Amino acid sequence: MQFQTGQFVMINHLNSLEQREYSVYSGEQDDYLEILVREVIDGNVSPKLKKLKEGSFLELDGPFGFFKFDPMDFDSKKFLFVATGTGISPFHSFVRTYPDMEYKLIHGVRLGEEAYEHEDFDKKKVMLCTSGESKGHFNGRVTDYLVSQNIETDTNCFLCGNSEMIHEVFDILTAKKVPVSNIYSEVYF
Repeated sequence: MQFQTGQFVMINHLNSLEQREYSVYSGEQDDYLEILVREVIDGNVSPKLKKLKEGSFLELDGPFGFFKFDPMDFDSKKFLFVATGTGISPFHSFVRTYPDMEYKLIHGVRLGEEAYEHEDFDKKKVMLCTSGESKGHFNGRVTDYLVSQNIETDTNCFLCGNSEMIHEVFDILTAKKVPVSNIYSEVYF
């Protein structure tokens, strides 16, 4: 399946009306399609995905979305990725596709065990913020961390995760004089 990093697919079980969008987690050159799923106990799709056996079939539609990414499309090659939870998915795809680019990833989770394969990122370029324990690099929310950081105004900032974080980070970045034209977001919840 052809896709561009940052796009998402719609997934549902065969003959089911319940579907959910998932950002593509794999890189463009990978010979497989990978998504990152966090089980939501009362969810309509994720609990069923957890019960799938190897060889099971799903319906997939897409790819969709405008969160597409190619570092060559930007005048400035400075990139900041801010994610909460599974919002790390498109950034994983970005880095798998463009492993030599310059970036900083700020990933917020409640517990360190929710860090989702940080080993696939350059460890010098990742800041893990944990709000529920002190196992990360920073104890607190991504917004708490960002407030204390200097961010160059020509940085291209990509935000993915819960809507509250995105609104707060948008306000923090614009207060730091990052132009709105340099802020891109993908909201799923």
